[in-house]
Amino acid sequence: MADLSAGHQWIDGRRRSALAGDAAPRHDVVDPSTGERVETAALAGPADVDAAVAAAVSAQADWGRATPGERSSAMLRLAAELDAAAEDLAQTETSQTGKPIRLSREFDVPGTIDNTAFFAGAARLLEGRATGEYSPDHTSSVRREPLGVVGSIAPWNYPLQMAAWKVLPAIAAGNAIVLKPSELTPLTALMMAEAAQRAGIPDGVVNVLTGAGQGAGEHLVSHPDVAMVSFTGSSAVGQRVMALASASAKRVHLELGGKAPFVVFDDADLEAAVHGAVAGALINTGQDCTAATRAIVHRSLFDAFVAGVADLMTAVRLGDPRDEATDQGPLISRTHQERVAAHVERARAAGAKIVCGGAVPGGALARGAYYEPTLVSGVDASAAIWRDEVFGPVLVAVPFDTDDEAIALANDTVYGLAASAWTRDVVRAARATREIQAGCVWVNDHIPIVSEMPHGGVKASGFGKDMSAYSLEEYTSIKHVMTDVTGVARKPWHRTVFSTP
Repeated sequence: MADLSAGHQWIDGRRRSALAGDAAPRHDVVDPSTGERVETAALAGPADVDAAVAAAVSAQADWGRATPGERSSAMLRLAAELDAAAEDLAQTETSQTGKPIRLSREFDVPGTIDNTAFFAGAARLLEGRATGEYSPDHTSSVRREPLGVVGSIAPWNYPLQMAAWKVLPAIAAGNAIVLKPSELTPLTALMMAEAAQRAGIPDGVVNVLTGAGQGAGEHLVSHPDVAMVSFTGSSAVGQRVMALASASAKRVHLELGGKAPFVVFDDADLEAAVHGAVAGALINTGQDCTAATRAIVHRSLFDAFVAGVADLMTAVRLGDPRDEATDQGPLISRTHQERVAAHVERARAAGAKIVCGGAVPGGALARGAYYEPTLVSGVDASAAIWRDEVFGPVLVAVPFDTDDEAIALANDTVYGLAASAWTRDVVRAARATREIQAGCVWVNDHIPIVSEMPHGGVKASGFGKDMSAYSLEEYTSIKHVMTDVTGVARKPWHRTVFSTP
């Protein structure tokens, strides 16, 4: 694990402690599988935000003028640095989040490296409309230019990947960035910033602040020298970010909550749907905005689906996240464990059937913030556990009778981040992908992502895209350049101003 004893702020190319010194609030980064302290960080405050933004402003001018090829080369070197540090990153990610080491090694870290390589290439492909004569007297062209300084806030569920999703498109487009990861999980974001320096990305282009929302996040979002704000987190906090950013008319990019429907039609491959549901519901202990949370299953398959999911969930192994045999780790904290348990207990009290799970495990696992894989049935569409984001290893299943009913149930949510449809019928699949309101709809799978394709939602799940070339465009401004080609001093349109020739 990297030595971060010199401080938990990365500003202008060096680690340092919070400027408030001994007066800065302290926060323990905790291993949620054991409850033991991993690091103690002095949290950033407004003065640290000001210093980071000033460093970003200074660095961005030259970085924004660098050629796409120069930025691309630096980012390719960053991909190589991250690859060289892959095991250290994976171990650190697991220690601060409790996610199984297989997930860190096989998804989080390689996905981040692939994202870095992708944006290194995308940096050279900023495109606009072809130059042309759209007026008989002028030539027009479109420039894509960096915005300046981006202020980004990343969540705790995928600390390294979410840091990458913020940093990479921003700097590929020529911006500088000030990133505030969650104070619960800042360590791999700091390691990424160090890797960026080793790769030759200029000091000040990537800055990382370890701080809380009120002490650092709100000041970053409101800072007058920040041109754009990118936030991933809950819908409630996203609304607060929008309100703060609106005061200075900043561009805002939001990836918020989700309550993904998992629609199983009567012709679906039942075995595939059962395995897909369990994997899609339990990845990262269910702490994933795109996780399968609402199974909408045709009545003819419902009982078999519920039985199959329950059997498979019961076989999932909870344990030490560093053990290669562990399938599911803990939730991020005791507080979150209590929140997830409370969702299930309210459903139980309201008459829902807890088919499996629904408890905090005892024994050796009682040291950590574990929660059993849980399947709930016997609820209606008004139940809180059906409508609210639980963000834990909890899947709720309801039956349907007609395709119209299935689509209606899928869309009966304020969220619209992701969904999946399970069917062998190409026409039915086409209808589901067309009519389900979500930023991503998978067919006969749930969860996989690739760097080349966009990720982002609709409705209360936010707006804007992560990953892909569409993400890169989010971090640019479009400038129209119009050049006279006639050389005539007195233009024909001047007659609208002057009464005589």
